Amino acid sequence: MNKRLTAGILLYDNVEVLDFTGPFEVLSQVRLDEERRFAERTPIDIVLVTQNEEPVRTFGGMLVAQDCTFGECPPLDVLVVPGGMGERLENHNPVILEFIRSRAGEVKTLASVCTGAFLLAGAGVLDGRTATTHFASIGRLRDTFPKVKVEEGVRFVEDGKIITSAGISAGIDMSLRLVAIHFGEDIARATARNLEYPYPEDNYRIIEG
Repeated sequence: MNKRLTAGILLYDNVEVLDFTGPFEVLSQVRLDEERRFAERTPIDIVLVTQNEEPVRTFGGMLVAQDCTFGECPPLDVLVVPGGMGERLENHNPVILEFIRSRAGEVKTLASVCTGAFLLAGAGVLDGRTATTHFASIGRLRDTFPKVKVEEGVRFVEDGKIITSAGISAGIDMSLRLVAIHFGEDIARATARNLEYPYPEDNYRIIEG
């Protein structure tokens, strides 16, 4: 179990706000010693990563500054790829797809939220794996990437070191699972309790083996 992680969250124009702020909030609320919650900080260094230096304009209009560009990005333990309307433009962006592809080999956990699954699939890292996405895009994922085994009706799917979540708020469930993987279920449950968010007890799928 790692005691410190570096997690990157990929951003691009017209990204869905909760797709990345949900995971950011979960990861920022993790504490190894719950009794020292207000005296300690999260054991996860979170970096917002973009292709270019310009701030990102989210789908809802929020302007977000990045911590680093792809070229400046440090080694990552975790990479989270959110979705949103901008995914439909970026899913053919060779620079973004190559960044995901190159980092997929180094991270301990690769995750997507909502239609971020299309970016993972476009990078080829979901071939032969089971994944999910927003309910309204299940058919599009099946049709566009027939090598991906698409699961519907679940909050998230964990297949090896890749976790894909359903739409928007499901990224919070996925992020709590990510915390459980790296820091243990007790810390994940304490994180959910502090967020006043129900800990995911079911309605997800973990692919064994």
